[in-house]
Amino acid sequence: MDTATDLPRIKPEALYEDKHLLVLFKPHELLSVPGRGEHKLDSLSWRAQQYWRNALIVHRLDMSTSGLLVMARSPEVHRALSIAFAERRVHKRYTAVVHGQLQPPVSADGWGLIDKPLMLDWERRPLHIVDTEHGKPSQTRWRIIDMAEASSGTGPAYGVPHTRLDLEPVTGRTHQLRVHLQSLGHPILGDPLYASGTALEAAPRLLLHARELAFTHPVNGKEMRFERPPEF
Repeated sequence: MDTATDLPRIKPEALYEDKHLLVLFKPHELLSVPGRGEHKLDSLSWRAQQYWRNALIVHRLDMSTSGLLVMARSPEVHRALSIAFAERRVHKRYTAVVHGQLQPPVSADGWGLIDKPLMLDWERRPLHIVDTEHGKPSQTRWRIIDMAEASSGTGPAYGVPHTRLDLEPVTGRTHQLRVHLQSLGHPILGDPLYASGTALEAAPRLLLHARELAFTHPVNGKEMRFERPPEF
C-alpha cells in the first residue's frame, strides 16, 4: 500500500507562481485531491504541497481530464478565488474530441449552447445523467474547431469520424461536459464512463483538456490569462 514516504516526489509543472497563488498543469489520470485511503494519496494537490507547503486547492478536474488548475497560497486568497468561481468570473475553456461529426450551431458567432439539467444517477454512481425534472440547471457553450473523417483531417487520426471542439462550461456540475456531449449522441473519445464501442476504443485516454484559464488576480487586480494546448 502506498504511503507518503513511498510516493516519489514529483514537482508539478507551474505555468505561474507568486506568493499568493499558483497555476499548475494536471496530467490526465492524476487525481486533483487525494481520494479515500492511502493508496489514493497521490494527487496534484498532494504533489504541490511537497514543494509549496501552503498550497490550497480551489477547484478540481476529473482524474481523466488534463489541464490547468489554480491553487491559492493563503486562506484569504482561497476565499477570494472560490467566490470568483462561484460568481462565474473565471474564464475556463476546454478542448475535446468527440465521436462523430456535429453539425455547426446556427448562430452568428459560431457558438452553440447545451442547456440540460444534470443530476447524479444514484443507482450507478459516480455516473451523472440528464434529468429535466430533478436535475440542476447546467449549461455548456460549444463550437467546432475541426471535423475529420476516420483517417483524414488536420489533427491526429483516431480511426473514427470525430469532431474537435472548444467547450466553455457556464455552470460547473460534476461530469458536465462529458454528460452533455453524450446526451447529444457524441461522447468524448476514450471516455471510460460515458463512451462505449468504437468511441471508447478510438483513444487511449479521455480526450478532454482544460486549455485556458483566466481570472483577476485577487491581490493586485492584474488580469491573468494562461493557456496550455492539449497533447492530443
